[in-house]
Parts: sequence; C-alpha cells; structure tokens
Amino acid sequence: MSNKSHIVARFPPSPTGPFHIGNARTALFNYFFVKKNGGKLLFRLEDTDRERSKQEYADDIVSGLQWLGIDIDFSHPYRQSAHSATYKKYLEQLIADGKAYVSKEEVKEAGQRAKVIRLKNPGKKVTFTDMIRGDITVDTAELGDFVIAKSVDEPIYHFAVVVDDFEMGVTHVIRGEDGIYNTPRQILIQEAIGAPRPVYAHMPFILNADRSKLSKRQAGELVSVKYYREKGYLPEAVVNYLAFLGWNPGTTREVMSVEEIISRFDITKVQKAGAIFNPEKLLWYNKEYMNRLSPMEIDKEIKKRFPKNCQNDLMIEKLSEIIVERISVWSDIDKMVADGDIQYFFEQPKFSQEMLVWKKGGTAAEARENLVLVSEKLAALADADFDAERLKSALMPLAEEKGRGNVLWPLRVALSGREKSPDPFVLLAIFGKKESLARIAAALALLK
Repeated sequence: MSNKSHIVARFPPSPTGPFHIGNARTALFNYFFVKKNGGKLLFRLEDTDRERSKQEYADDIVSGLQWLGIDIDFSHPYRQSAHSATYKKYLEQLIADGKAYVSKEEVKEAGQRAKVIRLKNPGKKVTFTDMIRGDITVDTAELGDFVIAKSVDEPIYHFAVVVDDFEMGVTHVIRGEDGIYNTPRQILIQEAIGAPRPVYAHMPFILNADRSKLSKRQAGELVSVKYYREKGYLPEAVVNYLAFLGWNPGTTREVMSVEEIISRFDITKVQKAGAIFNPEKLLWYNKEYMNRLSPMEIDKEIKKRFPKNCQNDLMIEKLSEIIVERISVWSDIDKMVADGDIQYFFEQPKFSQEMLVWKKGGTAAEARENLVLVSEKLAALADADFDAERLKSALMPLAEEKGRGNVLWPLRVALSGREKSPDPFVLLAIFGKKESLARIAAALALLK
C-alpha cells in the first residue's frame, strides 16, 4: 500500500443500541488495516438520531472497543450532534453555488408542506473501486435530486457522513456491505463540496445459520459485545474469531495472535459472501485461549470469583487445573459456586446416609464395609503417594473386586457430598491424606 503515513480510517458507530458484534468486526478490520499499513483509526459518534441516541450506548461502545484492545484515536472526540454549524456552512454554500436547492415537500401525516434541501444530481454514471469487490458502476440518474437535509440545521445521514469524513481527513472507508447502496449518493455529495473520494471496502454481512442477517431479533443477546464480556470470554479469543469471520489468512491454523493477524491481514482477501456466525466456534476459541493461560492468571481469576470463605490460596492452586478443564468461559465458575460445586473443597460436606448408598442395589452395610476397606488402604499409604494415578492403582483392585459403584460411589459422596464431582482419585489427591481420612471417618459415623 502506498502513502502509508497518510492512511486515515474511521469507525463511526451510532449510539442507538448496545455495541453489536458486527460493528465490533468492522472496527477490528479497520484496526487491522491501519496497523498493517501504518495509518491511524479515528473514532466518531454518528448521533444525528437524537431521539434514539443515548449516552449509555456510547459508553458501551467505547468500553467494548477498549476491551477488545482496538487502538483507536479518542483524542479528538467527534460527535455529529456537536457539528451542526459545520454542516450548515456546507449546505448554505451548496445552495449559494446552485448545487443544491430548497424544495417544498408534502408531509403526509400533517397534510402540510415542509422545506427540504435537495442536491442537484448531474445524472451521470459513477464508478468506484472497492478493495473487496472490484469496480462498481452505478447510474446516478436513477437517484434523481435526492434529499441531503431536512433544513440547513438538520442534515440527513448521507450528507453528515461526507462532511465528517472530509473534515477528519479520512482516506479509507471500510464498512458493511449495506454501505454500497449509499456510496453513489455520497460520491455526488463529495464532488459537490469539493471533497476527495476515499478508497472504499465493503465487508460481507455476518449471517445467522439460516443465512439471514445476524440480528438481535433472532440471535438475542449473542449479538452484543457486552454479553461476551459479562460471560467471561477472553477478548483475545473474540478478536481471533471475528478476524476469521469473512477473512482467511491463507493457513489452516486457526489460533493466531493479534500481532500475527495484523501482519497477515489483506483487505483484498476478505470474502464477498456473507459469513456465518457460529457461537459454538467462538466458545471453542475461548477454550483454546483459556488453555494457554498461565497458572498465575488462572488462579487470579478463580480467586476473584470465589466467595470470601473460599479464599485459601493453596486450595485454589490445587483446584485451578480441574476447574479450567470443566469450564469454557469464566462465568462457568460463577455457576459452579452457585450450584455448590466449590464449597465442599473448603469445608466439610453435608450429606445423608442415603446418599452414601450406591443407587444401583447397594446397602448401607456394604457402603460402610467398603469405606472401611478404602480407609485402611489409604492409611497405609505415605503422604507422598497421594497422587491421583497412584491412588487409582491402589484402590482400583478393590473397586473391581467389590464393584466400582459399591466402592467409588460412597467414596465420592464422603469426599464431596455430591453425586457429581471430579474423579474421586483426583479429590483424594487434592485433599491429601489427613483430610481425606477425616471425611471418610465422618461418613462412617453416619453409617453406624
């Protein structure tokens, strides 16, 4: 790409709803492009829809961009609502130059006539080069003299966007494919105000599994970036997944750092067809990234999500490996805590005699007899032998002889108080010899 130092792109969301996953991908592709080509990415809020624009949505967009790690220039906050005077200046100049005119339009609802401003359309064919789709030619005569403002104080979207891009020095416009239909109008406005034409790239839609456009109506909260933040997805995983949603780096390797994505990114290789959004694939990416975290990073997140009475650092360190095996997002830890799957590691579990009896034909007497045998075998082991594999080797012959369920079921319940838990051999290794024997003794007391 030539003139790298002069490349300026922009990300201009409308704060009329939560930060959409499709907008996040648009921001990312802009980010990849400017980083690859030594340019800069500017932020702009397109808030001309004053009724629907809300500060809470603007805040959600900004925090979402920051969470994703997108290096965007917020140093000159730009809101369309703050630039009415600028738009008015351009509109008045167009009217003075005879390039636009005031037209009286009938307002159907009121039966009155309102004054709008229309651009004088030269009615020519316009050709623009799209970095993804190649040359696109449109006969603008079909557009007629189209409206560019409701009044000199109220420009419509197409006009405000062109003025904004001109004022901000934007050289490249990378946006969704729905922008293709706006481009001919915007080019005519550019020519009318004397603005240079930026280079365009229109990315494919993100689609549902049925190939309809991804929308909140069908996908629900899955379209919101905030959903993934609150569920505890890793931003690196979301970035990696979205990067491959409509673009392929030319390799079969799927997990790739943002630095490598940027180094490989080529906007001309973005596909034209829509990209299917697959939540299960995004979950897979997150699991892959979680598996790459250091023990220190895992322990820190676990500690943050555990209740105050579960803050034993040594126990958390022991638990981190099995917890990561059982979760796909951080919020799964919250569910484990809520379901009681964590508490028993930090305090004596509560259970009844009935729970200790193997559900498939066992008796209390058998449960007691087998727990006594397990206790004797464990007591004979050294502390150093309380390793999951060694414990399995020591106890499995007994389990095979007496029946796995008859031996391992009461052992699991004695250790955890749960019908579902990690492997009982893993539990024994986590608790160690002293605590394991104490829990088995408590179970035996119930079985007298």
